[in-house]
Amino acid sequence: MELLSFVIPCYRSEKTIEKVINEIISVVGERADYDYEIIAVNDCSPDNVYEVLKSCALQNSQIKIINLARNVGKHAAVMAGYAFVNGEYIINLDDDFQCPVYELWNLLAPLLRNEADIATAEYIIKKESVWKRFGSNVNLWFSERMLDKPKGIRLENFSIMKRFVCEEVKNYKNPYPYLEGLLMGVSKQIVAVPMENRKRADDNISGFTMIKSISLFVNGLTTFSTKPLRIASVIGFLFAVIGFVYGVVIVIQKLVNPDVLVGYSSIMAVIIFSSGIMMMILGMIGEYVGRIYISLNNSPPQYVIKETINI
Repeated sequence: MELLSFVIPCYRSEKTIEKVINEIISVVGERADYDYEIIAVNDCSPDNVYEVLKSCALQNSQIKIINLARNVGKHAAVMAGYAFVNGEYIINLDDDFQCPVYELWNLLAPLLRNEADIATAEYIIKKESVWKRFGSNVNLWFSERMLDKPKGIRLENFSIMKRFVCEEVKNYKNPYPYLEGLLMGVSKQIVAVPMENRKRADDNISGFTMIKSISLFVNGLTTFSTKPLRIASVIGFLFAVIGFVYGVVIVIQKLVNPDVLVGYSSIMAVIIFSSGIMMMILGMIGEYVGRIYISLNNSPPQYVIKETINI
């Protein structure tokens, strides 16, 4: 019997998580040759989701709970769940009932046929705000170029991976985990399965704020790619060439026509613009150096587990 491991990071989902768990149990129950374990990670949620999870776990030993000591964000919470999976296939999904779990077997099929190592949902219409869709598209554009991700593949909140992929991802122990970068580092054999995205089962808005989206975007750029530094080097070289050419032009103009006055405004504009570029590049380098320092000291840790149930 194949074991399926479901990893669910939980935050502000006391009204929806039980529906998600019940649907998982119902869908897996359709196949006699499959069993399940559900690993729900409470990411220090401010509501009563932990009490709901405890109630579910006390009634079913296949529901395993991890209670984190502090809020670490979705990706680190998922990493905490990965540490305890036992299944041959690991399924990622959200706690808000948006993931169409009834499509589980269609999502699993490419992996069973050895067509891919990772399968992700491809939502025909995404039920999300305009700004979040815009942020997702920007992240997709950058990840295709910075992480060399296959074009058109968007790793959604509902996905499945083979166990060997998860085992490699678990080896990453540093702060600032970025799942897309970690998965890309293991395998680019990814397939997208079209399906419908559902609305949230409650009235809450997504807890993935603009600040969290930007933070995640920075993680992806500075933790799993050195291309931004290469781009900074190219920009610096281009500005040096432009500055040299501009200087030669000014000298020639002065020699040809001694009455030509060097414009104060144009000089200030060049200085301010070039200074801004230099500060941006220095800030980028500083971000890399800071993250190296934090990773070497392992502070803050990726996650801290306060207590567990059925583990």
